[in-house]
Amino acid sequence: MRCLIVDDSAAFRNAASQMLQRAGVSVVGVAATAAEALSCYEQLHPDVVLVDIDLGPENGFDVAEALHKAGPPEPSVILISTHSEQDFADLIAESPALGFLPKFALSGESIRRIAARR
Repeated sequence: MRCLIVDDSAAFRNAASQMLQRAGVSVVGVAATAAEALSCYEQLHPDVVLVDIDLGPENGFDVAEALHKAGPPEPSVILISTHSEQDFADLIAESPALGFLPKFALSGESIRRIAARR
């Protein structure tokens, strides 16, 4: 599985990349902004894109929507956050994302499980 990580925290991008690589997920790119995310998606065509809901001044829901429109093929977007899923339940349900993962529960297995919904 080829993965793109979109998060404004360099420390999180690095830690998540290392953890996912050890779990057999190939992290093919990282991005900190919506523009970088779209550029990386178009160049790398990852199987799954992890998008932080809170991207500093940007909004992960907007990034998920932009990635959805950038297809075909439409990417498998999984929203991630340090916040609870209940904090964003309505927005997550309305988004084109396949699902949500709290950052503390991020794993190769959890990504594969959500990506399999497609």
